Amino acid sequence: MNIEQELGWFGETFEKVRANVAQALVGQNEIVEGVLVSLAANGHVLLEGFPGLGKTLLVRSLASSLDLQFSRIQFTPDMMPADVTGTTVLTESRTFEFRKGPVFTQVLLADEINRATPKTQSSLLEAMQEKAVSVAGHRHALPDPFLVMATQNPIEQEGTYPLPEAQLDRFFFKLIVGFPDQATLRKIVTQTTGADDAPLQPVASADDVIRMRNLVRLTPIADHVLTYGLEIVSATHRESENAPESVRRYGRFGSSPRGAQSLVLAAKVFALLAGRPHVSKEDLKRAAKPALRHRILLNFDAEVDGVTTDQLLDDILASVARRDSDPVKV
Repeated sequence: MNIEQELGWFGETFEKVRANVAQALVGQNEIVEGVLVSLAANGHVLLEGFPGLGKTLLVRSLASSLDLQFSRIQFTPDMMPADVTGTTVLTESRTFEFRKGPVFTQVLLADEINRATPKTQSSLLEAMQEKAVSVAGHRHALPDPFLVMATQNPIEQEGTYPLPEAQLDRFFFKLIVGFPDQATLRKIVTQTTGADDAPLQPVASADDVIRMRNLVRLTPIADHVLTYGLEIVSATHRESENAPESVRRYGRFGSSPRGAQSLVLAAKVFALLAGRPHVSKEDLKRAAKPALRHRILLNFDAEVDGVTTDQLLDDILASVARRDSDPVKV
């Protein structure tokens, strides 16, 4: 394997897909990048933002750009797990047949996932973690690649069920879709109120996604860089000696080991995008917020004082950087 050629191919393929999606989606460059990083690292994405910001269009455009199967589930309180995974039915010939649900796809949009009951939300757990579902004692494998992108509205809480911590931890990244500035809003309105655009054409394939994932896994990380990343994760726990004062005051629980895995894998993607065959500390810093913001639970004092997990992560990164540069540190 020629490292330079693989690095060049990775960056070119990533940029082709990003540019293609950008033809349909205006002004969400960071969000598009975050979704593509998750896809390259074989992770799932939680998108949080107000309605009408293009989350559905983003998912559909990504599937079209990669020529992947796309399905959408609009979650509602009356939805049952079988509406997601499928069910076994009795046919006219008196035999049982499994009818696949919408989860059997390659790119799944779980729209407003927090409107479904915890029982239905949990029906995605096995699919997200094991890339398979079990129905009536039989295990059914899902297509490869498989990506879940779930959306939730941060302001409308009536009639919703907050995602349990176990399911939040299944998401590789949590991305915050912000409201666009006026210039971007003008572009969006101009583009979406004119003549219909031609559908996006594929610029990559499922095989390219799998090749990218294999390359990410092969990217090395030096021991001292890994230690730096683990210190960031450790500092999310209030009882850790690495935790800054703000985490001790406002934190309730910190990241799981899965958060450390997500942090390192995302950093590997950022390293490859920078044309480097190894991970740096800057790559870890860049990945920290999307990889860890949904894995830190805050206490009541944080809610009262309006403190967010992103603010705690800023303090954590500053604290770990000071410790790392301390000349007397052993």
